[in-house]
Amino acid sequence: MLDFIGVDTLLAELVVALGLAVVIGNGLAFYKASRGERPEGVGEEAEFRPSRAMFLIAAGVLMTTWGIASIVGR
Repeated sequence: MLDFIGVDTLLAELVVALGLAVVIGNGLAFYKASRGERPEGVGEEAEFRPSRAMFLIAAGVLMTTWGIASIVGR
């Protein structure tokens, strides 16, 4: 029954989706910060932290790789 619905791969697919969202979101933030753009509604005291963005991109790549490996390995 669970194989028919696809619940066994649902967690791996969610990990892939979340990992890609983290990579794309932080990559876009890194790109916009390199061009000098700031998000709307952010005060002047807010700062962009490139080390945090790079860490989150690396974590997102790891999550995406792990999720894809879990899907392919079944």
